[in-house]
Amino acid sequence: MFWREKANLWTLITPPTVWALHFLFCYVVAAIACAKFGRAADLDGTRIVIAVATVAAAGLIVVAAVTARHHWSIGSELPPYDEPTSQDRERFLGVSTFLVSCLSFVGVIFVAMPALFISDCR
Repeated sequence: MFWREKANLWTLITPPTVWALHFLFCYVVAAIACAKFGRAADLDGTRIVIAVATVAAAGLIVVAAVTARHHWSIGSELPPYDEPTSQDRERFLGVSTFLVSCLSFVGVIFVAMPALFISDCR
């Protein structure tokens, strides 16, 4: 799913999908922990789970970015890639996927930051 020889729309939507799933996972895990253990419960276990999920999501996004960089760097032409050729389409998708990967990586880090600073559910 992450490493493809040719860029397509799946490679473009993979990083934001990972970001969205990470967001959903972190908030569901925190909500379940707070509902189950109460407002003053210690969230150390939840923090570890969120940290592991964050590392996994960031790793998947980095793989997608490296794949996109590979698609982007085919040939030596500089942007804009606006010719109606398959090579320009591939490069455009590579650039777009790389930029979306960077945004998704930052999004994953920002979603995980409350787990670093908040120690209970109050």
